[in-house]
Amino acid sequence: MDLLTLHHLTKTFGGLTAVKEVSFTVEKGAVVGLIGPNGAGKTTVFNLITGHYRPNQGDMVFDGVSLSDLRTHRIIALGIARTFQNIRLFQRLTALENVLAGRHYRMHSGILSAMLRLPAQRREEQEATDRALQELEFVGLGSQALTMARNLAYGDQRRLEIARALATEPRLLILDEPAGGMNEQETEALIGLIGRIQQRGVTILLIEHDMRLVMRACEKLVVLEYGGKIAEGPPEQVRHDPKVIEAYLGAEDEP
Repeated sequence: MDLLTLHHLTKTFGGLTAVKEVSFTVEKGAVVGLIGPNGAGKTTVFNLITGHYRPNQGDMVFDGVSLSDLRTHRIIALGIARTFQNIRLFQRLTALENVLAGRHYRMHSGILSAMLRLPAQRREEQEATDRALQELEFVGLGSQALTMARNLAYGDQRRLEIARALATEPRLLILDEPAGGMNEQETEALIGLIGRIQQRGVTILLIEHDMRLVMRACEKLVVLEYGGKIAEGPPEQVRHDPKVIEAYLGAEDEP
């Protein structure tokens, strides 16, 4: 069963076409990689799915609901969460406070309840804290809950972003270059984390340039070049596709 479907998705910026008639599906429970050379349009696709951009043409359907005209907070409420290529944490807040910021999307108490510290509000606040601590433990940061985000190692900051996204209870988790800047050991740990997230029943769509991670973690790859899709299929099939090889390595000059 497909959880996310893109239909002929197109996005232009002035005279530049960043994404051109891209169509693909993400099956429920799968890990799908969106890959391609720099400037291929991958992050633009993510920004369209998450409501940061509106498509010029085409549609995106998540579990039967069109995302094309929805604002970001509505998309999060449907069950889509993301991380970013450039880390976007609250650097002067603790790891726990950062995850609580993500959990806020699932809290229901209003301002009056918070001001009066009503029992229901206190109970919800405690439940949110408990869930945030569980997510930190899940990504391997349980012992650093009270550490300022800015004091965490780079790889830990990446995992903190994932914990914050998981706190929103996503059905689809979108990861934008999650291994960017990580060393080999951190990347290995990330591959394991992606597998554990999938075991929770969360569908994953990711952009990544580390082909070791992509080949090991993903069940399907979608390849973009110059904004258009050039290949789609299992990793072993895609890696031997002549169009993909040419896109990454360049065509040989004619003699």
